[in-house]
Amino acid sequence: MAAIDEFNEEPADRAIEALTACNAAPRFAAVVVSGRPYPDAEALVARAGEIARGLPWEEVALALAAHPRIGDRVTGAGREAQASRQEQGSVQGAGADIRAALVDGNRAYEQRFDHVFLIRAVGRTPEEMLAELTRRLGNDDEAERAETTQQLAEITALRVRGLLS
Repeated sequence: MAAIDEFNEEPADRAIEALTACNAAPRFAAVVVSGRPYPDAEALVARAGEIARGLPWEEVALALAAHPRIGDRVTGAGREAQASRQEQGSVQGAGADIRAALVDGNRAYEQRFDHVFLIRAVGRTPEEMLAELTRRLGNDDEAERAETTQQLAEITALRVRGLLS
């Protein structure tokens, strides 16, 4: 999809399919598509972020299942995998010590919170992501769910913007 007009005119099933790669929460894409037509790309991106931030935790948890661990080699050929590879590109160039610390941190995080650590990787160095992982291990469950949901919304907005460019 190259432009907002194309998105607005796309058959609903195709628009939903494209949006599912941006956020795999079960009702996310259908709710975004039901809001068409959008006057411009910014309105679509803002609405997508708003919907993502408003998802109940159960749907956020389902969306998390589509995200690989930070630092893992991303496999697969789908849109979600492609986006993750691109977003996490900086981690592959990190030193062995940072990559090892991310592996250890991911393990500790998943034991602590029972879901994958999610962070918007775009615009962050591997060191910054590791620092955030370490900091967020100190969150209580409620605070961490709020941060995870916010990170999902930021990733979703970036991916929706990417659909239009």
